[in-house]
Amino acid sequence: MSLVNAELFKVRTTSLWWIMGIILLPLYAASLLVNWANSSAGAPPPDAGVSDTQSQAIEAALEPINVATNLYTSGQFFGILIVLLLSAIIVTSEFFHLTATTTFLTTPRRESVILAKFGAAIVIGLAVWLITTVLNLIFVPPIMSNLDLGSQLGEPAVWRAIGLNALAFVLWGVLGVGAGVLIRSQIAATLILAITYVIGSAAVTLIFFLLSEYVAEWISNLQVLVPTSASQLMISGTDLPGSPPRWVGAVVLVGYAIVTGFLGTWLTKRRDIS
Repeated sequence: MSLVNAELFKVRTTSLWWIMGIILLPLYAASLLVNWANSSAGAPPPDAGVSDTQSQAIEAALEPINVATNLYTSGQFFGILIVLLLSAIIVTSEFFHLTATTTFLTTPRRESVILAKFGAAIVIGLAVWLITTVLNLIFVPPIMSNLDLGSQLGEPAVWRAIGLNALAFVLWGVLGVGAGVLIRSQIAATLILAITYVIGSAAVTLIFFLLSEYVAEWISNLQVLVPTSASQLMISGTDLPGSPPRWVGAVVLVGYAIVTGFLGTWLTKRRDIS
């Protein structure tokens, strides 16, 4: 536990953590407003040009339980981005501040160091999840009342989605540490991860949409292999038409975390530190 505390202290000595904390609040507010607007939009008209599967998926997403799980997990997309970047900084800050050699001389067992970094990333993930969840529990019930749907807090599916959302934050923290091992430059890691996460996610979504429209509709199911799509799928209230089961999203994200965790530990043990 002392090693984990040491890793968290290193993060607190950088300015990025509080900058990202400040950025998180407006991004969370924007996410909540967008989810609210989408929940208020209603189903598309029959002549809107959407396929039967897409129409069924939209109607399912507008069911009260799915509206509730979507709103009560607001802030996941940008919250996870913050966790991803801060988790990468746990590794890259060692090289940015030239403390890597001291760290590994103080704790020669490198696997202990990398495990402590994973532990710190998990703490960061849970902290950001807790902040967004508390805000959701404050602001979402009035929104649900405005939509005439009730708070839905008595539904087990809502709390399951909130719990799985915590798992998503934790797993993305592990992914961030692995990314930091691969991209040891703090500036490069921050830019590459942010651009890949935001722009890459949008580009992949567009590509899968075009492939499902013009090649084969079943291709859209493969979108769950994209980490952002997997984490979004696992927090849905019910299985949505045209999408894989929720557990598939959890399995995909856990798989990425296991591979990244193993690779990060292996590379840290084998690389020369200077």
